Parts: sequence; structure tokens; C-alpha cells
Amino acid sequence: MDATVIEDGERPPTRIQRENREVILEAALTAFSGHGFRGTTIDEIARRAGMSKTNLLYYFRRKEDVYRAVLERTLDEWLAPLEALNSDGDPVEELRRYITLKLRMSRRTPEASRLFANEILAGAPVIRSALETRLRGLVQEKAAVIRGWVGQRRLAPVDPVHLIFLIWATTQHYADFAPQIRAILGDQVDQPGFDDQAAQAVLTIVLSGIRPRTDAG
Repeated sequence: MDATVIEDGERPPTRIQRENREVILEAALTAFSGHGFRGTTIDEIARRAGMSKTNLLYYFRRKEDVYRAVLERTLDEWLAPLEALNSDGDPVEELRRYITLKLRMSRRTPEASRLFANEILAGAPVIRSALETRLRGLVQEKAAVIRGWVGQRRLAPVDPVHLIFLIWATTQHYADFAPQIRAILGDQVDQPGFDDQAAQAVLTIVLSGIRPRTDAG
């Protein structure tokens, strides 16, 4: 879902225009995640982006348009690892890769996770259409892949949709509840390798529950 929409007859954006849009979206992400939609102004986004308000409004007509573009870009980035889930691959390795990437993305872009969570908690007024179309379709597609692995006895019998929900909840916890994690673990969260250790812990718990079981006796 590209935030850049080209109308009929319009020229595609130049490299400079694409770069400026990215600068605006990065600045907007920081502002919106910190102050929410209502607490953020176009002037603040422009200041963070290092450009004039007039220049910003050349790319986005309203604050609502900037907000929507940030959410859509976040959704694009988050769905990419799920889209890459390969039905021809080894089930455990495919899910291992997905869980690892999702956790790393959550840890490295907590602002995006926080902004998206706030949008969902508000009832998804801006992103609802994308959730009910693109997201629903992708989850159904990948649930069918997981269901196929279960049918082939390459995974334990699990509900594939709830497995995806579990992965989302577990990995995003590290971003959405970062202060709670830091309060418990302290400086451990800043140590080299913490992300890999956390990913391995999540992988062990999740994968131990979905590996195919051998009947005893």
C-alpha cells in the first residue's frame, strides 16, 4: 500500500520528492507516537522534518493525510515478513524466521508499534478498511499455509489464525511494554545480543508447542 498515489496524467515522483516524503513520514511518526493525532500539529511535523509548513503541505494536504500515510507505511513494513512465509519451506524454519523478524522490528521501531497500537485502541478509525481487506486477506492466505502444514503432520494441530495472533502479541510486547520490561530487567535490555536472546526465548516457547508430536507406544 504505497503512500504515494499517482493520479492519471501525473508524473511519478522524483527521487528528491520520494526522499522528502520519507523525511516527513519519519518526523510524523515521532510526533504522532509521542503526542497522538490530536496533540500533533503540522507545524511540529514540519519543524521535525526541517522544512517549512508550506513545503510540507506540498506533499500532504492535511494532517490526516500524513497520519494515514504513516500508518499505511507501518502496515506495509509489518506485513512484509508475513507475506514472505513460504509454503514450500520447512514449517519450523519459516515460522522461526517470521518470529525473529517481527520481534526485531518491534524492538527497533517502538514508535511505529506504539502508534499502531493507539490507532487500534481507538477503534481503528483510519486504518479499518485496510485491516478488513488487505490484512484479513493476508491472514487467511497464510493461515491456509499453516493449516496445510498441520494436515501434512509437519506441525502439531494448532489453530493457525490464533497462532498468528499469538506471534503478534508476543513480539509487539517488547515494544509496547518496553518500560515494564526495562523495570524488570534493567540494563540487560541494552546489552549486546539481548534481541537475539529474547527472540530465542520466544522461539523456544512457541515452537515447542507447534512441533509435530510423536505418539508414544
